[in-house]
Amino acid sequence: MSQPDDWVYNYFNYFTEIEEHFQKARGTGLFLLSTLDWALIESWKNAGVPLEAALRGIDVAFQKWRSRKSTVRMINSLAYCTQAVLEEAQAMAGLTRPAASRPAAPPFELEELRCYLSSNASQLRKREEAVYHEIAAALERLAAAVETHYEDLEDLERRLAALEDKMIAATRALETEEGLLAARRDLDFQLRPYRGKMTAEQLSMLEKQFLERRLLESADLPRLSLFYMR
Repeated sequence: MSQPDDWVYNYFNYFTEIEEHFQKARGTGLFLLSTLDWALIESWKNAGVPLEAALRGIDVAFQKWRSRKSTVRMINSLAYCTQAVLEEAQAMAGLTRPAASRPAAPPFELEELRCYLSSNASQLRKREEAVYHEIAAALERLAAAVETHYEDLEDLERRLAALEDKMIAATRALETEEGLLAARRDLDFQLRPYRGKMTAEQLSMLEKQFLERRLLESADLPRLSLFYMR
C-alpha cells in the first residue's frame, strides 16, 4: 500500500473522488453518503489504501452486484464494497511505482487554505469552552503564517491532526453518557449487515472513525484535516 507521506500532495481529494465515483457507479448523483460511509473512507485513507484501489474496488463490487440477476436491493452503503476495495489494495501492494521527480501540486490555492483555517477557527470561537478557543488560536496562528505552511503541507497536516485529536478528546469529555450510548447503538445498527465481511482490525478502525465523526457532527464542530477541504 502507498505510504501516508505520498498522499499529502496527491490525495487531498481522496474523499471527493470516492464519493463521486460511488455515486456514478450507483447511477444516482444525488445520493448522499452516510456517517458510516465517510468514516469508512477515512479508515481506508488512514490504512494507506490507494485512491486507485478504492475506485477499482467500487467498480468490482458493482459489477458483481449487477451480475447477480436475483439481486433486487440497491447498494446503499460503501461498506458493501469493502472487501473488493481491500482486495484491490492488496493486489496493488506488490506493484512498484517509479519515484516522482517532484510531488504533485495540491488541488487548492494558497488563499483557499487561509480561508479554510480561518473559517474553522471562527467556528470554534463560537463555543464557550476554553479548550476550543485554544484550538482556534492555534488555527489562527497557522492562518497568519499560511505562506510558510503552504510550502510544507505534510507538516501542516500533522499539526492539524494533533489539534483535531485534542478537539475530539475535549468533545468526548463534554458529551453525555446518553449521547455516547446513542452513537454506539447507531454504529451497531449500521454495521450489522457488514460485520461478517470485515476483519477485527478493520472493524476497530471503522468504529473509531465513525464514533469520532458522529461526535463532531453532533457538536457541530469542523474537521480540521486538509483532506476535508472539499
